[in-house]
Amino acid sequence: MLSTELKSQIQGAYTQFLDAKGLKPRYGQRLMIAEVAKVLGAIKADDDGRRDGEPAIVAVEAGTGTGKTVAYSLAAIPTAKAAGKRLVIATATVALQEQIVHKDLPDLMRNSGLSFSFALAKGRGRYLCLSKLDALLQEGQAQSATAQLFEEEGFRIDVDERSEKLFGSMIEKLAGNRWDGDRDSWPEELADPDWARLTTDHSQCTGRHCPNFQQCAFYKAREGMTKVDVIVTNHDMVLADLALGGGAVLPDPRDTLYVFDEGHHLPDKAIGHFAHFTRLRSTAEWLAQVEKNLTKLLAQHPLPGDLGRLIEAVPEIARDLRSQQQFMFSACEQLADFRPGEDMEGRERPRHRFVGGVVPEHLIELGIELKKGFAKLNELFTRLTELLKEAMDGEAGVGIASHQAEEWYPLFGSLLTRAQGNWELWTAFTVDDPEDSPPMARWLTLAEGGALFDIEVNASPILAAETLRRNLWNVCYGALVTSATLTALNSFDRYRMRAGLPRCAVTAVVPSPFHHADAGVLRVPDLKADPRDAAAHTAAIVRDLPELVEASRGTLVLFSSRKQMQDVFDGLERDWRRRVLIQGNLSKQETLNKHKARVDDGEKSVLFGLASFAEGVDLPGAYCEHVVIAKIPFAVPDDPVEAALAEWIEARGGNPFMEIAVPDASLRLVQACGRLLRTEEDRGTITLLDRRVVTQRYGKAILNALPPFRREIG
Repeated sequence: MLSTELKSQIQGAYTQFLDAKGLKPRYGQRLMIAEVAKVLGAIKADDDGRRDGEPAIVAVEAGTGTGKTVAYSLAAIPTAKAAGKRLVIATATVALQEQIVHKDLPDLMRNSGLSFSFALAKGRGRYLCLSKLDALLQEGQAQSATAQLFEEEGFRIDVDERSEKLFGSMIEKLAGNRWDGDRDSWPEELADPDWARLTTDHSQCTGRHCPNFQQCAFYKAREGMTKVDVIVTNHDMVLADLALGGGAVLPDPRDTLYVFDEGHHLPDKAIGHFAHFTRLRSTAEWLAQVEKNLTKLLAQHPLPGDLGRLIEAVPEIARDLRSQQQFMFSACEQLADFRPGEDMEGRERPRHRFVGGVVPEHLIELGIELKKGFAKLNELFTRLTELLKEAMDGEAGVGIASHQAEEWYPLFGSLLTRAQGNWELWTAFTVDDPEDSPPMARWLTLAEGGALFDIEVNASPILAAETLRRNLWNVCYGALVTSATLTALNSFDRYRMRAGLPRCAVTAVVPSPFHHADAGVLRVPDLKADPRDAAAHTAAIVRDLPELVEASRGTLVLFSSRKQMQDVFDGLERDWRRRVLIQGNLSKQETLNKHKARVDDGEKSVLFGLASFAEGVDLPGAYCEHVVIAKIPFAVPDDPVEAALAEWIEARGGNPFMEIAVPDASLRLVQACGRLLRTEEDRGTITLLDRRVVTQRYGKAILNALPPFRREIG
């Protein structure tokens, strides 16, 4: 049970915070503080301070305007400190991460009387690698000769005048303590290709052997993390840490309280984390390059002992693997019936999906050979990087000077990473799926590969439930998952299935402070067109849209398909089209900025968007007075992971439409409706151009799960 002392500390901090800011307590916020404190404050620990008993997990759905960050921080920070644990707050988006670090936590510290320290934890890829910058600035010197051999591994050495200027100004700012090496604090926009040359990953980093280790931005930031009470990071970093066994970069999960904000993203992020792919043609070209480069390297540097012997073994394995890749390419090309498909973001990618995740026997045999070959390559590169580490440590028997080993280590590290990625893919592609568990989804995608097309081979888990249960919920000291959309059809069942929440997890829904019935109206007009007849539905939208949105300054129109979005746009009168900004022509941020500027200038502006505009887009007041939703956002039926999940549910006697498609669509519809009211002063209209919410049996459940706006059904 929550101790009286902790309870009064949390209540006192909340009262002080409200008084200092001149705010009134919000009912939903108070409820959320109580729910979080009740579960996380009542964890029993053994003599070693580890959780004793069932997992301590609480999931809270809190509507927009609840003040979630304040609620969970006020409850979780004192709780974590009292238990001697660290608090890790993980978000799905950079925007929320930055808001928590730069605005919410400093505000809480100033006004609540709580004393705590916090830091932002980012992956290595957000920080500058000084050694890479040095190498780029010393371009043309002898030390880059080896790197030249590995050009396609990202070790491009040629530097143009513009880059030279950029790199020079970076060195200058670092030397004058005017920059800390963090990509996000560089004053100008950095292009991805430029940044990719300046950063490194785990496999290429020589760690404490690096001559720049003491000045390394990443290690300095990591060192700062070991001393703070609260670490703010993202879902990907938590998942990467758990995949390494936990406690590798972030604190040990057993000594950590987690908060997953935007927690509805966590299951999909976890699936993405354990999905694998490879491209057949580009991997074959890479293998040819490895063979050529290492043969050349041996000719330039006759190497004694194990090092020479191991490098000598690589070209032959690479050659064999390359011919096996070509057999696999031909087999996939003959078998695949590539059908164009569209995902929720409107991207079209021709795919061939293996029904039920079952791959034909002859492909399995070829895949097993590739798996064996990459396992050998993996073994060699692992041993080589170990030897190079020994040489960097100054061990004499390796037969290579430490400075040479230091130069070679990142190169062989990158080869190891790529070989490992291929080995993981072929393992997942050929493994027998356990009978009682969901199978892997397996599919081929036609990919652009320069002048020639390439075939991408994919394998992905279809549910993250087991992974999250085993690596996170059952291990951590305690966790809170929160979001404005965790329930679907007014139930946590969908989230429990996808995220693998333990049976004992506590779930709660706390109300939004918005008075939906006063603030907005939900209209379902009769377009006299069935959304399942795409052409007729599109024509009806083109006919009625201008009149529907005429009274609004800022309008957001959401589509489930890029094709329909484009067809509606093309069908509108040219003069009317001028007020429309369509997703995809500019970056998302530029599109939103342009829309806001128009409204600020007193013009009417209409945004046309897809799934990513239905979530996380913040357009308060006049920027969004009307949200038009073209149709119920059912998932595109050819998404390979969702299709495999549907097959699995059906095979077990379930109804995939009612168990997956309807709850998922309901959740997306709630998110889309969430774009209308962003503050308590906002007012507006939601128009749903899909009468299936009225005519179909499942429609009533979808309609009743929407926020309680006033309804006008045509």
